[in-house]
Amino acid sequence: MKLPSTVQEAAGKRRDDRESESCSTLGRETLSRTPRTRWWGYIGRGMYRDLKARAPYYWSDWRDAWNYRVIPATTMIFFSNVLPGIAFSLDLIETTSAYGVTEVLLSSFMASFIFSIFGAQPLCILGVTGPITVLNTTIFHILQTQASPPNYLQFVGWVYLWAAILHIIAALAGAVNFLSRVTRFSCDTFGFFVSVVYLQYGVQILLRQLSTPSIPTSSVLASIILALLMLGISHLWLQLGDSIYFPRPVRRFCADYGMPLTLVATTGLGYWGALRGVDILPVGGSFQPAGGRSWLVPFWQLDAKWVGIAFPFGVILFILFYFDHNVSSLIAQSSDFPLRKPPGFHWDFFLLGLSTFLAGLLGLPAPNGLIPQAPIHARSLLVLGPAHNPETEAEKQEAERAMAGPQGGVNPGREVPVAVVEQRVSNLAQGALCLLLLSPPFLHLLGLVPRGVLAGLFWYMGTDALFTSGLTSKALYLLTDRSFLLPTHPLLPARRSRVLLFLLIELLGFGATFAIVQTIAAIGFPVVIFLLVPLRLWVVPRLGFSREEMTVLDGPVASAFTMGSVGGSL
Repeated sequence: MKLPSTVQEAAGKRRDDRESESCSTLGRETLSRTPRTRWWGYIGRGMYRDLKARAPYYWSDWRDAWNYRVIPATTMIFFSNVLPGIAFSLDLIETTSAYGVTEVLLSSFMASFIFSIFGAQPLCILGVTGPITVLNTTIFHILQTQASPPNYLQFVGWVYLWAAILHIIAALAGAVNFLSRVTRFSCDTFGFFVSVVYLQYGVQILLRQLSTPSIPTSSVLASIILALLMLGISHLWLQLGDSIYFPRPVRRFCADYGMPLTLVATTGLGYWGALRGVDILPVGGSFQPAGGRSWLVPFWQLDAKWVGIAFPFGVILFILFYFDHNVSSLIAQSSDFPLRKPPGFHWDFFLLGLSTFLAGLLGLPAPNGLIPQAPIHARSLLVLGPAHNPETEAEKQEAERAMAGPQGGVNPGREVPVAVVEQRVSNLAQGALCLLLLSPPFLHLLGLVPRGVLAGLFWYMGTDALFTSGLTSKALYLLTDRSFLLPTHPLLPARRSRVLLFLLIELLGFGATFAIVQTIAAIGFPVVIFLLVPLRLWVVPRLGFSREEMTVLDGPVASAFTMGSVGGSL
């Protein structure tokens, strides 16, 4: 605690304390005289508070975009969003024939437009994720087992409508306050799951080529080479960015633009020499929906029986988005980032319900918050400055956590994150670039990207997220020789047996989620993800952990400032 340095400061502090005490006393007296609020008085209160807190910063969100960090952030998040979104959707596109690349790009644009213009948390990036493609593909397989299956897009339209209604009810009722119970345990476990899914999809892209007789073996080998080059060279750029070589602007350039430059270069390699003939992306027509259908899906024409059957699927989608989107928002606004502008979880969840309904109406895959793209976006907008107290170990650790990943180049102890460029332009710009890709010349260029490069991009993003995962840090701590551990290591206060047990529990949660995705019961994986929260609240503390150990091993995802939107944290 900082002590007052002068008599005047001390007097001022005592005066402030007296005023604060009198105000709190007055507040209690006022509350005692005020009639208790009826239940309907709480409807929409969270959304109102979010709008009231965020509205004063709206115009500064646009003015603050006049900053160089917006350019690399837009570039990084565009490549990190659009290509994985398309690759995630390849299985959905090829299985259902109801979606195409056009639908994926329009979904990303719709989400970025709605949330950058109207959202309260513009740092959170939305797009088409792996979980939603798994859900949609599983729904298709289930419907095909019926004797007379309904129209797929009409059925999905009702699934999305039911989910949208639940989103809106949850936002109005303040149910998003349940996020106050979400800790790093749930976020780290889910983030680890997403990282492994990225690695798995990279492998599946290559295996799909191996299982296609029309694709020659030489083309598959070329795709593998391109994937490995994409993975290795991208990480080399990051290593150079975090090295001691070259001036700081050069190192920052390597960290900011290394991955996009590698993607362009490896795409060009796919058309050079012996690497020619690799399998490329199927892009379809410009602004044309898949299968020649109309853009409006008449879901109201679905038989009443199927409308009722769609409801439980809508509940599952609601659970998935409740956890996935809100955790993405939490991680993008975690305590690693020095944010200054208030969040708005209730309002944004309401907007997510509207975007889910629009996706079903237009026949698009529903967008939601992205991991690891959302924290990558926030990290790429960090502004570095000299450390106020270089010998403070906590400040060094904060810098290491915040700058780990695609935006390296920090020198812990000398530089720390001092601000984040909190603005709306980078989110809107990357969405506009998705829309631009649908124009004929750029759509043609998109169709030139080899699938092997996409596989390498998945591996790069998956391995990068694994390197910065809380599970990985615990595993490396347990494997490290004790003589090489710094006395300030954050896990040292906990017994190694408790660290191991906590890690095993996290791996158990990951394993259960990953295992169910590989089965016919994949439709239920959002429920398993959601159960991570009560597991942490009611089971883990009863396994012999002390209060100090639980504080060391787990904690709130975001700062008290951010968590205030949902009523605080544990």
